[in-house]
Amino acid sequence: MSQAASGLPLGRGLLYLIVAGAAWGTAGAAASLVYRASDMGPIALSFWRCAGGLVLLLAVRLPRHRRRRVVPAAREPLGRKALRIGVTGLGLAVFQTAYFAAVEATGLAVATVVTLGAGPVLIALGARLTLGERLGRGGSAAVAGALGGLGVLALGGGGATVRPWGVVLAVVSAAGYSTMTLLTRWWGRDGRVDGSGTTVWTFAVTTVCLLPLGLAEGLVPHTARPAHVLVLLLYIAAVPTALAYALFFAGAAVVRSATVSVIMLLEPVSAAVLAVGLLGERLTMTTLAGTLLMLGSVAGLAVAEARSIRGDIRRLPEEERALV
Repeated sequence: MSQAASGLPLGRGLLYLIVAGAAWGTAGAAASLVYRASDMGPIALSFWRCAGGLVLLLAVRLPRHRRRRVVPAAREPLGRKALRIGVTGLGLAVFQTAYFAAVEATGLAVATVVTLGAGPVLIALGARLTLGERLGRGGSAAVAGALGGLGVLALGGGGATVRPWGVVLAVVSAAGYSTMTLLTRWWGRDGRVDGSGTTVWTFAVTTVCLLPLGLAEGLVPHTARPAHVLVLLLYIAAVPTALAYALFFAGAAVVRSATVSVIMLLEPVSAAVLAVGLLGERLTMTTLAGTLLMLGSVAGLAVAEARSIRGDIRRLPEEERALV
């Protein structure tokens, strides 16, 4: 129903999410390079990411907004819109800042795998409680397996590769990400959510929330390579932020929440490849075992989700089935 109401085809929504996941996978690697070249902290990095992304989104949105003359058939109530944007902005602030802090604490590969591995667990449970989306036996087994993999990573590292505090920060990041995903899906069900407007206002709220914390941490880093750091910050603001989040909010409004979490597995996979190949991070056997258990469990959730979708499609009338 949300697909029909929003006008965005389901296939295009899935494509948007795939591109967003691949782009997000590069954000942690770029952040690691910023940490190596300067003394910038995670809060300041999150602030510049959101502030830069906001400027770019406004630059693209304003000309398009002036050309738009058609008024939507159904407008979102102002009070609901303010609540949605405010809560989503806070979720985004927690998601990004805790993630960058986890990257700094325990490395790119582990931080990304824990964040995006715990995310589907929290989303699946939250969707069951708030959206009525069925979990099923396959989903329950995937949740149990993901929790087991998280335990292996948190308790079985034993060395410098996995730091418990970094794992905790990654779980906090996953909680912010899950809240943002569930709320986007919840409020997008009636088709009265403007995806591009959501992205712009959410980044505005996040930027305001992070500004005082960033000032306390120090917004301007000390570095011997200012041009290098500036290019990295511009990349983070443009590709895994302005582009990726615009696509994410549009796609997440028409795709089931658990499906969103499965597609976002592109991020930890690409981040792990960059961590090992570009940054030289070392994955111990314990770390690798926990990583494979978490990713394998979420892959099981993908199978359960695909079966659920096929069942829902078979129950649709023939004319609606042809539109899926």
